[in-house]
Amino acid sequence: MRLPILQYGNPILRAKGKRIEKPDNHIRELAANMIETMHAANGVGLAAQQIGEPLQLTVLDISAVEDRPSTMRLNGKQVDARTAMPLILLNPELTLGNKASMGTEGCLSFPEITGEIERSESVVARAETLEGESIEIEATGLLARALQHEVDHLNGILFIDRISSAAKASLASRLKRMQKEAQRSRGKDPRSLVGHSAL
Repeated sequence: MRLPILQYGNPILRAKGKRIEKPDNHIRELAANMIETMHAANGVGLAAQQIGEPLQLTVLDISAVEDRPSTMRLNGKQVDARTAMPLILLNPELTLGNKASMGTEGCLSFPEITGEIERSESVVARAETLEGESIEIEATGLLARALQHEVDHLNGILFIDRISSAAKASLASRLKRMQKEAQRSRGKDPRSLVGHSAL
């Protein structure tokens, strides 16, 4: 089932996600719906906050992106990042690599807004699966960037928090408009605004 994606201005996007102690049927159904929602919006990642659930849960799928390659090791074994998708990660924690670079990011909660963000080029993610197993993912490329973007979401951090002050200033009027729109919509349904963009 496709879910509405919250847009910037909704306070749930700023909420730190609650740790998931034991995946149940609600979490499994939520994850399946998040994957369907992400694919329908042409995204490569979606955090639970973006669909109104402040939980430590994110889904990712970079398989449709051909011009931004990724590498992936799963529990120490090299795998094809594209065929390993989609990923469902519970309670993820990241260790960032030392080398960073700039890259363009968008966000499903910020339709038609992109920004240049500095991110680590490699990450190690430790997380749990829906089966309750611990996994470790070593990633580079787009997958590393998407993991950082989504784990930020799980901690209430938005990609506009990481763009330069000059870029943020140039977006100020659009962001203010989005906040006002979100405030108006909360009077009706807090999940009523649906976004379309990249991450």
